[in-house]
Amino acid sequence: MSKEKRTMDALRLYGPMDMRLETLDIPECGEDEMLLRVLGCGICGSDLKNFAGGHEWNVPPEERFIETPVTAGHEFYGEIVAKGSRVEGYEVGERMISEQIIPCGNCRFCQSGQYWMCQNLRMYGFQNEANGGFAQYMKIHRRGVNHHVPKEVTVEQAALIEPYACGMHAVERARIQHDDIVVVSGLGAIGLSMVASARLAIPRKIIGLDLRENRQALALKFGADLVLDPSQCDVVKEIRGLTGGYGCDVYLEAAGSEASVSQGLAAVRNLGRYVQFGIFSRDIMANWNIIGDEKELDVLGSHLGPRCFDAVISGIASGLLPTQGVVTHKFGLEQWDEAYRTAVEDPEAIKVVIVPNGT
Repeated sequence: MSKEKRTMDALRLYGPMDMRLETLDIPECGEDEMLLRVLGCGICGSDLKNFAGGHEWNVPPEERFIETPVTAGHEFYGEIVAKGSRVEGYEVGERMISEQIIPCGNCRFCQSGQYWMCQNLRMYGFQNEANGGFAQYMKIHRRGVNHHVPKEVTVEQAALIEPYACGMHAVERARIQHDDIVVVSGLGAIGLSMVASARLAIPRKIIGLDLRENRQALALKFGADLVLDPSQCDVVKEIRGLTGGYGCDVYLEAAGSEASVSQGLAAVRNLGRYVQFGIFSRDIMANWNIIGDEKELDVLGSHLGPRCFDAVISGIASGLLPTQGVVTHKFGLEQWDEAYRTAVEDPEAIKVVIVPNGT
């Protein structure tokens, strides 16, 4: 980093529909911190929902998880340009990624190794002490969960590490067996990563569900045996027809859609496994009787991508986890408004990436 450069551009979230591109001082890192030159940062569905409004803004400011103003973005990747004297294992010039969560290290979950469920977690892009990757530079927190990224991994691939880790964790939660029929609902970046990770478990069949043809096509390339468009057929009827009337063994919900939830509960077999990953912007309704009284389902939540980052990095670098075609658009920071609109409105968009320091 040039010694003369002291300021940077950063995209700051102030509230619903209030994002501002500002000039800030480049952060200085303490003894236990690193300074990252951000090479790319993906726009996540949660970024879009936080910008548009939803649950997060319906509580008093002092109770909100988001501390505004804050630099958004948690799907970041970059190059180390400075580090504190007590940082070990990382050197200036290396490329790295930090998991989106910053665990406290002290609560019962951290102490038991379940750091992703930290009771006092911080998260990049949500709090002032953890400003995110929609900036030219960002500081890596002293409690960050960090990983090396080899230089042969491209910016487009590196921007997918975080969402792919989330997808892999959901697949692990599903405990997929070789004889299972697995359904993945919602074939965005995370849903596509679920297809790719599930394929490594060699189940009997993987069925992808999505409304968009380009996502369906990628799912087939990534390992799905069949794709269905819920707007063009009765998905539950089709799945039952493929399973002797029983239903699928595993349903992975990555769409964050109320219709997808009801569809999944109906499509999964008795004693089946339903995994919820998709995020909702409001409370939803579903027939809860199906879970217990009718089917005795295992309903599992999936949160973040713990212990999956190194496996994902290795899988992407080796080609075991395909990525070609998932990143559909790249924009500079100054084009953030177009980037957000593209992520929401463009039917061809899958993963939109902001490149703060130019391509």
